[in-house]
Amino acid sequence: MITRRTALSGLAALLLPSAAYGTPDEEFSIPSEGAHLLASRYAAGTAGKRPAVILLHGSRGIELRPRAYQRYADALSTGGIDAYLFRYMSESDTAALNPGTSTQAARVAYEAGRFDSWSDAVSATVTTILGRSDSSGHVGLLGFSLGGFIAANTAARDARIAALAVLYAGMPEATAGKVKHMPPMIELHGEADRNVSVENGKRLIELARSVGAEAEFVPYPGKTHGFDFSDTDPATSDAIGRVTRFFQAKLAV
Repeated sequence: MITRRTALSGLAALLLPSAAYGTPDEEFSIPSEGAHLLASRYAAGTAGKRPAVILLHGSRGIELRPRAYQRYADALSTGGIDAYLFRYMSESDTAALNPGTSTQAARVAYEAGRFDSWSDAVSATVTTILGRSDSSGHVGLLGFSLGGFIAANTAARDARIAALAVLYAGMPEATAGKVKHMPPMIELHGEADRNVSVENGKRLIELARSVGAEAEFVPYPGKTHGFDFSDTDPATSDAIGRVTRFFQAKLAV
């Protein structure tokens, strides 16, 4: 059982400065539709071949809350897994999804038409990682909100994805009826989420199980969208710990 004191201690440890904060170990670009999308690598401190996890941000990008995403990168790299923060959006994507200049309906329609292209860019990143001499051949996806939908969409299309973790997201409607396989997965969702209903997460788990995948749903009562971005809520360390342990188990060589 996780006590509040234990959770707060874990959160305090995650908030300390570490190797994953600041400058990444490496940066490279992924060509996509005439653009070059940036991937930042935070390497694990272990020698030899290592598994990797690609982190996919929400619709507002990494720069809005870089510390929140980098906490996951830090936990993964500390746990022996190379973490890659991938900026899958082009400048035109960012402009189209700007809530200050577009309506919600327009953003939803735009996303629906972009899921497969975004997934293609993620798969290209997988190819690059698998071609590295330090790759163990095991790659997972970790997606948040819009990035979670993209991660689920990619995992359904790309059999090379060995594990999937999704936070407050689901499967794009256009893909749901075509899914033939899914990797082992975990979905974490606040039950009070008003941005992406918790039902999206539950349906994703049901879909994964329907095609024979191992799938775990973790609800957070009373928590809203992006609950794990908090600097003070013990749910942050709980979510990061669950995700890290999941990938350690599923991506083990």
